[in-house]
Amino acid sequence: MLVGFVLNSPRGVFIEVEGSPTTIEAFIAALPAEAPPLVRIDEIIRSEIPSLGDAAFTIHESDAAGSAFALVPPDICVCEACLADTRDPANRRHDYPFTNCTDCGPRYSIILDVPYDRPMTTMAEFAMCDDCRREYQNPENRRFHAQPNACPVCGPRLILVDPGADSAPTSETTTETSDLSISSASSVLSVVEKRSSRAILSRVADLLREGRIVAWKGLGGYQLACDARRPTAVEELRRRKHRSEKPFAIMVADTEVAESLCFVSPEEHAFLVSRERPIVLLRRRPGVDLAESVSPGNPATGVMLPCTPMHDLLFRILRERWGSGAALIMTSGNVSEEPIVIDNAEAEQRLAGIADAFAHHNRRIHTRVDDSVVRVVSGQLMPLRRARGYAPQPVRLGRGEAEVLACGAQQKNTLCLTRAGYAIPSQHLGDLENFETLRFFEETLERMSHLFHVKPAAVAYDLHPGYLSSQFALRMDGLRRIGVQHHHAHIASCMAEHRLDGRVIGVAWDGTGFGTDGTIWGGEFLAADYLGFDRYARLRPVLLAGGDSGVREPWRVARSYLLDTFGTIPDTPRWSAMATPERLRVIDTMLTRRVNTIPTSSAGRLFDAVASLIGLRHSVSFEGQAAMMLEAVADAHPDPAPDPYDFTLTSASPVDVDFRPMIRQMVADIEANQSQPGIAARFHRTMIAVIVEVCRRMRSDLQLHRVCLSGGCFQNARLLAGCLQSLRQDGFEVFSHREVPANDGGISLGQAAIACEQLRHSG
Repeated sequence: MLVGFVLNSPRGVFIEVEGSPTTIEAFIAALPAEAPPLVRIDEIIRSEIPSLGDAAFTIHESDAAGSAFALVPPDICVCEACLADTRDPANRRHDYPFTNCTDCGPRYSIILDVPYDRPMTTMAEFAMCDDCRREYQNPENRRFHAQPNACPVCGPRLILVDPGADSAPTSETTTETSDLSISSASSVLSVVEKRSSRAILSRVADLLREGRIVAWKGLGGYQLACDARRPTAVEELRRRKHRSEKPFAIMVADTEVAESLCFVSPEEHAFLVSRERPIVLLRRRPGVDLAESVSPGNPATGVMLPCTPMHDLLFRILRERWGSGAALIMTSGNVSEEPIVIDNAEAEQRLAGIADAFAHHNRRIHTRVDDSVVRVVSGQLMPLRRARGYAPQPVRLGRGEAEVLACGAQQKNTLCLTRAGYAIPSQHLGDLENFETLRFFEETLERMSHLFHVKPAAVAYDLHPGYLSSQFALRMDGLRRIGVQHHHAHIASCMAEHRLDGRVIGVAWDGTGFGTDGTIWGGEFLAADYLGFDRYARLRPVLLAGGDSGVREPWRVARSYLLDTFGTIPDTPRWSAMATPERLRVIDTMLTRRVNTIPTSSAGRLFDAVASLIGLRHSVSFEGQAAMMLEAVADAHPDPAPDPYDFTLTSASPVDVDFRPMIRQMVADIEANQSQPGIAARFHRTMIAVIVEVCRRMRSDLQLHRVCLSGGCFQNARLLAGCLQSLRQDGFEVFSHREVPANDGGISLGQAAIACEQLRHSG
């Protein structure tokens, strides 16, 4: 028998036990083996103390002093046991959309402060009924100390705001506005109904069947839903949300429906049903009954399964009405490029021009958290957007005790705080391009600093002077400022994930990063550690005409590569069709005279240029669109490893990768009417060959054999899988991202790791 106590402490779970040596050893061995599903054990530290003679084993009140970041879990999808409760007509939680237990439910989105106890969450606003209290206090119950524990008697409830409903409530409904945070205007214009969750979600199902758009409050914020099989509904959602072509994600009831729409590997299946419930990017089956406008021009679709009892109940109702194959657009509840909405009144204000009805609830969301997005490459998870289900899980740095704020990049921004040797990356915040997103950044910093009790001594930031994140950092007084080169941060983030020390070969390929020479980098081969880097090689720079306009219009970069290769651009119908004659003349003049141009070594821009050269896309509506289309076209080629095009490596320092031979051969293939898939596949194979060849040189010259692959280009599954296979076959030890995105969403982690190492060495 063991006696003693357990409590939540600032540094983790503290357990004191007394018993025989054999019993204690068995207990310690059982901790990782029999831990509850949501427990994460980084390490077990043990020490012996004199026996205190306790009479029993008890649970003590949590110690609220200090910081307890390791005790803040992410939001987790509903577990099977709770689903069974909600599906059982005899259970008191039948059809209750806020059912949870210690193994599932809201966490990060409702926590106000640590330690994680109910008074420190937004659930403090709901007093538990006697039945829930008995569950909460019973160590043998699944809901023992489940902080969000609730039921229909005492917990949150759904509220329907349906402007299209009759003006008077039915006999089964009552008007209820006092505690719902509904705007006064909507209370006048809408029917706000208090009725059963099933009745409300049945009305939502009817609206979706009619082709309407519904905003509803999910786990970490509002979502916008419509019927993914109805083209007019999807196109209307695009028009209202100002989202012209960027793919939408869909939600389906189960993996059977997912597999009817998409090809699903065993690994993809595992992530679909995982407790994190991310959006998983899947290859769509040809000819499926989904609106083309779900993901226009893209053979992949993001698919997720229900993550809350509310989603599950809706799909049960949809199955009753539609059969088993319902598929819903389930996208972030915001206007494009703004943060996801979390407040009831704010939703009716900001989403009024998008949603036809609102399914609110009165459980307050403290921290907005969007859906996570992942992809499976070579059987491994590759995060594209790290949010619900994953944030704010810490990454063990082990680089000293410094407290640092890392402000991240401009696009796909995250921030990162460090404490006690851990890095805590935030959830995905979005592109810092407007006041609303910057305010979200500031709000997240304030809440994370409070939650994890971090008082930074230093702030790390990107070198780009135009980034709002960098400008924010430079306005902070009293902190040591540490500027970090963009691509160095990319490589450091990959190193930090894998806890690598020493120098590595860093291949950092992306669209844009401010270089130490004032030019735009993006196709970099670095010999790097946390303290610094040497730029061993780069893609031979070409001119980018017009700055950011060159990103939105790949034809500009295509003409730059043509001009760089041939010295002139042939005046043929093919090359003249890229833009209007006047615009072609202006850009060609800018390039030849080097007016309003900047050199760039960007690999991302080369992908864009090739997409334009072969006629796929001359302009884009969102970042990465042309490269995504190029990857999709390459995947249609039957040969998985065609011969690469030619390229050369110079003997300069840094080494230049010269693609002019490739452009000549590619143009010849285009003029000879070779297929787009064939050219795209050969291009991808060339990029893989370039990486392998430069890494071989670095291994020979620098005696380095570990390779870290980072940057947005490595979201390309064809490129990443090819590099992993080819480099490993060549004897390299290769690392890619598994915890944070390879794109700029991982930059803040790299900045934090570099800053901590600099502080550790500077004393």
